[in-house]
Order: sequence, then C-alpha cells, then structure tokens
Amino acid sequence: MKHTSMAANEITSDDFTLQYLVREPKIKSSKNKAIVLLHGVGSNEQDLFSLADHLPAEYYIISARGQFTLGPGRYAWYNVDFSTGRPVIDAQQELSSRKIIREFLAQLKQKYKLDEVYLGGFSQGAIMSYSIGLTHPKDVNGIIAFSGRVLEDIQSSVTKNDDLPGLRVFIAHGVQDGTLPVHYARQAKTLLQNLEVPLTYHEYDMAHQINGEVLKDLGAWLKTE
Repeated sequence: MKHTSMAANEITSDDFTLQYLVREPKIKSSKNKAIVLLHGVGSNEQDLFSLADHLPAEYYIISARGQFTLGPGRYAWYNVDFSTGRPVIDAQQELSSRKIIREFLAQLKQKYKLDEVYLGGFSQGAIMSYSIGLTHPKDVNGIIAFSGRVLEDIQSSVTKNDDLPGLRVFIAHGVQDGTLPVHYARQAKTLLQNLEVPLTYHEYDMAHQINGEVLKDLGAWLKTE
C-alpha cells in the first residue's frame, strides 16, 4: 500500500488506547456505522485511511495505528519473523494488541454511538481482524480481510457457536501474493465455511495489495447487509 495524506482529525487523547484518524459520514443514515481499519506491519494509520473516499459515504472510516514502533512512521500490531520461510509471530504481542483493539472498539462505540462496526485490515491488520472477530464475534458485525490469514491458534481453538452465524466476512486475496500466498485465504475460507460464518470470498489477479476491483466488490458487499 502507498501512503496518501488526507485531511482528518488525529486523536491523541489519553482516554483512547490507540491513535487514529477518522472521516465522519458524508451522508446521514438511520444507523451509525463504522469501518475500523488496521494497517499492515511497517505501515501506519495514514495508509488504509487513503481508501476513505473509496468507501461508502454513510460510514465512519476509522484507521488506527499499531501499538509497536518499528521505526519512524512504521508500526506493527506484533513483531513477525519471516527468516524461516514462514511467518513466526510474537504471540504475546499479538495477544496484547488483540486486547487493546477490543478496548479501542468499545471506546469508539461509546464516543460515536455506533450501531454497527466492521473491523478490517490489510495483511497483519487482516490477521488481527480475524482473531478478534472469530474469538469475540459480538464485538463486531463483520470482518474485512485484505490479503490476510487466520493464525494457527485461532484455527485450532474456535468452534461453532450461536454467535458466529451473525458475523459477516469479506475476504479479498491476490493469487500472485508472494508475502502471504493465496493458500492462506483458501484455508480461511474452509474454516469459515465449517464454522457456518456468512462469507463473501474473492480472489484477484494481483499481488500483496488492494486494487480498485477489491474496493468495488467491498462496496457492493457493504450494501447487501
């Protein structure tokens, strides 16, 4: 993803667990709805916020900054090591981010009086969205997973329950993805189908990225709730 600067409000209040950017709805709706976006490793809140003008105007678009600093303007939800040829995560950091994001969602719901929340992200942000949505499906109305995967401990621990069928999931993944190959998306698809989670699944002729076709399909999905 490329960074694009946009005018917005950056919240740095000590009352919130994460810094974030917000675009308020351009069109009033009968419900207060939000899309909360989580960036990938090494990026920041500006990245996915650059998609705001391509997302439905009736939603709050909120983009959060990961809690772990990797360098100037570079953040993560947890550290990950690819040196073995497969991603090895810092599990304690991932659990910490999961807890903080859930607290952040609760803060957003209270501040903006949100009726619906869709949690989504790119790469590591998609991973966090899966983890929170599948383990705490009452926290969100849906998951938006751009080029992500479901962590092994989530796959092995989540079982069918009465709340999961109320969770909607949108998956978008590139068949040329060399960072998180498309087999991760296909694993997630099988898992979600087995859990009877309502799923919309798309593969695209692209690499580890988000393109216009993805955003068009996401917009259509959001309108079919």
